[in-house]
Amino acid sequence: MQSQERTIQAPVPNLETKAFWDAAAQGKLMIGKCNACGKLHYYPRVRCPFCFSDRTELQQASGSGTIYTYSVMRRTPIPYAIAYVTLAEGPTMMTNIVDCDLDRIRIGQAVRLVFKPSDGGPPVPMFTPV
Repeated sequence: MQSQERTIQAPVPNLETKAFWDAAAQGKLMIGKCNACGKLHYYPRVRCPFCFSDRTELQQASGSGTIYTYSVMRRTPIPYAIAYVTLAEGPTMMTNIVDCDLDRIRIGQAVRLVFKPSDGGPPVPMFTPV
């Protein structure tokens, strides 16, 4: 396990992402759902990335997923892992894998949602192995 935590740059919410970051501040990971084609997507946005409809809404994700792929960054003062995690609901998101031994991360490994504080902004969704 890492003994130090990296400083996470604060996200800058805008009109389109404000609801997402407000939910993150409450410990909820939101994904987009298109009411026209029915597909789920991450990151949430006004237009569906599949059919381009503007009939989208937010829905809460379960917080469970699996590691699709990852990379460990070691040439930094505090090593860290970035990954694509496929959520139980289907969408894949880029994130960090935290609170674990970086040498034990594996593709296909089950992970669960955790929120890490950012430097002066809303908490950021990340994942830790189950």
